[in-house]
Amino acid sequence: MPAKQGNAKNSLKELGMKLIEQIKKGRNPEIVFPLRNLSNIIYDTKSKTLKLGDKKGTRAFFNVAHAKKFLQTIEVASTIKDKLLDSGKHSSLRDVFYMVKKTIPGTNINLVDDQPESDKAIEDLEVITGLSREQLHVNANKNGSVAGKVVIEDKGDTIDWSKLGSGGWAIPSNVEEITFKKVSAKYVLYMEKAAVWERLNEDKYWLKNDAIIVSSQGQTTRGIRRLLQRLYEEYELPIYVLCDGDIYGAYIYSVIKYGSIALAHASERLTIPGVKYIGITMDDIEKYDLKKHFIKLDEKDYARIKQVSEYDWFKDNKAWQRQFKMMKDFKAKVEIQALSSRGISFVSEKYLPDKIRNKEFLD
Repeated sequence: MPAKQGNAKNSLKELGMKLIEQIKKGRNPEIVFPLRNLSNIIYDTKSKTLKLGDKKGTRAFFNVAHAKKFLQTIEVASTIKDKLLDSGKHSSLRDVFYMVKKTIPGTNINLVDDQPESDKAIEDLEVITGLSREQLHVNANKNGSVAGKVVIEDKGDTIDWSKLGSGGWAIPSNVEEITFKKVSAKYVLYMEKAAVWERLNEDKYWLKNDAIIVSSQGQTTRGIRRLLQRLYEEYELPIYVLCDGDIYGAYIYSVIKYGSIALAHASERLTIPGVKYIGITMDDIEKYDLKKHFIKLDEKDYARIKQVSEYDWFKDNKAWQRQFKMMKDFKAKVEIQALSSRGISFVSEKYLPDKIRNKEFLD
């Protein structure tokens, strides 16, 4: 369950009080937090998710290497508490950047120069407090659509996902506060491409197949991942992933299933160990005669295949290792839209129904 606003304020207040106590005792004020670097990220074979290890780091004020980041963390924490949590308002990552972009008193040095600095401080606060960015009232941009026989309540408004026309419901960054009033579906289908979602929505795939269809534009946002996780956990709906037939599609799937290195600290709130990959697979290339639509691999593709195939959660998976080998053997990749060569609605009328009925999934 999401933390209440009061809990978030108390967590930030507690952080501040610890620093005050250190100062009163004449100590160098410092923040202790779990390290988020690669050396402290582990793959938990039991839960099948990426998690942070036990290594700790410190950030001290009277340390030349730490001082600026220390101040950034404290300023961002103060801004979130005073301007967002206390007022009950939410803000974007970009807004927070401008709120904390100020000159350090007595100097001509900006506290932050670029947004990645304030974004990093927000991620550090997630690790320090155990709260999500959304629980701290900081949201990212919307980047996703959903349609299906689902009714929700959001900020007092009742929204029916089956009656939102060609655009669907725009998935917000923060889905913690929405309440599901009615959910009627056999499964959820997530796809990386908005164009494919638009085809399925126009074909009323969700209505004909009793499904919920969800899209992003490339890598999934945290809001989308959390929405998928809620549907999976609260309604026990299977989640199927549809991506391009390339290494980047495999990675998108793995992030939804196992988590990401960058957000290992948030794995509990985002990962879905039971998710299945539906395609595009390398076997589909042969089955549906897609070789004429090949896109040649480049050096970056080969390097990424090597990197991803060596991840702990893939390296002993024979089915996925076979896919990686076929990618290299084909020396090419293929997009989902290549299926349109078989007919504009082939993906919705034949490809997906057949795959789901025959349970042709990769795990």
